[in-house]
Amino acid sequence: MKGVVRIGVLGAGQLGRMLALAARPLGIGVVAIDPAEDAPAATVAEVWRGAYDDPALLARLEVAAEAVTFEFENVPPAALERLAQRRPVWPSPGALAEGRDRLREKALFERVGIPVPRHRAVRDRADLDRAVVELGGRAVVKTRYGGFDGRGQAVLDGPVDAATWDALSSSPLLAEAFVPFRRELSLVVARGADGALAFYPLVENLHQQGVLRLTLAPAPDVPSAVEADVRAAVTRLLEHLGYVGVLALELFDTGTGWLANEMAPRVHNSGHWSIEGAETSQFENHLRAGLGWPLGSAAPRGVSAMLNLLGEMPEHAALLRVPGTHLHHYEKAARPARKLGHLTLTAPDAPTLAQRLRAVAEVVPSLREAAHHGARRLDTRSLVR
Repeated sequence: MKGVVRIGVLGAGQLGRMLALAARPLGIGVVAIDPAEDAPAATVAEVWRGAYDDPALLARLEVAAEAVTFEFENVPPAALERLAQRRPVWPSPGALAEGRDRLREKALFERVGIPVPRHRAVRDRADLDRAVVELGGRAVVKTRYGGFDGRGQAVLDGPVDAATWDALSSSPLLAEAFVPFRRELSLVVARGADGALAFYPLVENLHQQGVLRLTLAPAPDVPSAVEADVRAAVTRLLEHLGYVGVLALELFDTGTGWLANEMAPRVHNSGHWSIEGAETSQFENHLRAGLGWPLGSAAPRGVSAMLNLLGEMPEHAALLRVPGTHLHHYEKAARPARKLGHLTLTAPDAPTLAQRLRAVAEVVPSLREAAHHGARRLDTRSLVR
């Protein structure tokens, strides 16, 4: 394939922005549809403002782009199905349909032999109260559709209160047994149209108030048998879906095994470290997969830590004095708890990365807790055994 290739993206947020940045060196142009007035991708890609399912914009996209992808699960499936009649869409609308409904997703996992927490659909408030008892007295209630960064879910230790029910009940619900996990892990993988796979290493994630704050790549002290088991399970999932592109699977490490939490049929926040920390970033491999190009190696370059920047951007000069720091500014307006950017720290080994995390903690107070947590996890005396 010669000349400039154009791909369409439904969504022009920070993920769309990073896809566009990865596309440029490959001679790929990006045109995106997004309803936001200040979409982050607009400074690096052509962005058409409007609804994701605007018929006129979809008709233009069918002409302008050779293939289409999306940056998050909440795009209308009908829009992708329409586009798929004229252009390759990756991942497929079918994969999106499985991933956007948490109940349907759990059933899919069980069909391909991926272990999941005990769960059940919830029809009404009394049904939810019964579910909490049946699931062991503590449960997590989630909306089946939408919700991210801790929104659309609550932990219940008994009957649901009126305020929580009112906040969640406008959407169909799912109740899951609470998992007393030791740590959270995720696996990002790219699958090409020819079935080729590029596995990134399992990474360890720290969430605070439901929002990802820290990723350590690779995850400290993961037994090779566990990594192999997770990869085998994800391979079954990808083959079942006939999947093309990048997919992330979020996991709970229970200390005696692992359970799947959710999948994301797209590039994922816990894979951002790969821009500087892997041979080929998740964003480049997503593009390669969708265009039928050979996948790049997903092998890590040393060790990395990714920290999300929420609410306000730190002072750049002080932060960039820390060796191995790579700053990503999404050019979004600041507001409390909003993801405004991320930084990735790279290092040749775990002790050096721990030192750099502690240095970041000194210059960015809002990252202090997450950075010190990461440094402790990299200390060989505190690794999971």
